[in-house]
Amino acid sequence: MKIGADNKPIPLSSGSSLIIRDNRFSLRYDTASATYTLQLKDVQRSDEGRYECQIIVGINNKVTEDLYLRVLEPPVINDNSTRSVIVNQYESATLECTAKGSPQPRIEWRRENNAVLPTGGIIYKGVKLKIHSVKKEDRGTYFCVADNGVGNPAKRHVALDVEFAPSFVDHQDNQVVKQAWNFEVGLVCSVEAFPPASVTWIHNGIQKSVNDEDYAIYKGPGADGLVSSNLRIKSLQAENLGTYTCRAHNKLGQADAKFIVENSWEVNCELGHCGYSSSGNTLSLERLTLHLPILTILLSCLSHLMSDYVSLVT
Repeated sequence: MKIGADNKPIPLSSGSSLIIRDNRFSLRYDTASATYTLQLKDVQRSDEGRYECQIIVGINNKVTEDLYLRVLEPPVINDNSTRSVIVNQYESATLECTAKGSPQPRIEWRRENNAVLPTGGIIYKGVKLKIHSVKKEDRGTYFCVADNGVGNPAKRHVALDVEFAPSFVDHQDNQVVKQAWNFEVGLVCSVEAFPPASVTWIHNGIQKSVNDEDYAIYKGPGADGLVSSNLRIKSLQAENLGTYTCRAHNKLGQADAKFIVENSWEVNCELGHCGYSSSGNTLSLERLTLHLPILTILLSCLSHLMSDYVSLVT
């Protein structure tokens, strides 16, 4: 018989006959040893408990032997555990993970690549991982690991997204950019935000279109909330001078980065390729430098010819 949770016996067999109507149970009797064997296949968690064998030797005399059947189950993470969390920066966040199994699984938290947890250390033990003031550096993938020593540990990926207003990366405001006339100017701003920021360019109070005859604007590669935007002045003219604003915004706020473009007599090759543009034709400085010796020789020849001409006239 099986002793239930309420300590009440549940008869399973009597003599060589089964009482319980469950095809998973079978009873075998060995006549040579006068031994009864109760067999159970496809064991389930509900089968766990104390089983007792009784041999009646007299009216008020019986011999009993019991054993406890413990059913081991590998861990399974419950469906109602956290899968993803989205919070604003500096708010609190709670990641919760529960699991079932036998014995009861232990819960640990880790970060991707074993990064340090916001709570400190690389491992946190407990069902709930609470972050009291979430920072943007805390965003990423967290792992809930359930283990009870039976089979393989269960693991779940939990995504923590942190929303924050735009901020510029490595930018000095009111940065002065100098370039020679007719040469290219490239302005770049890198913005970190989540949701990713939308970026617009403004020149002296006028928003610039994506592309026109004077400008080219394109979005650089970005990931993990980082966006870069490039504005290219194709050929610097007087009307291109002034203040350029890189404006980034998302639902949480707005940020501006300013550039001041000025004229210089020196060519600044760090702002773009060193190409001179005039009337739609581009002349490379490298090609111009290559022909300077020839130009010098021609000027020298002209100087000699002019001297000879003056001598003849006089």
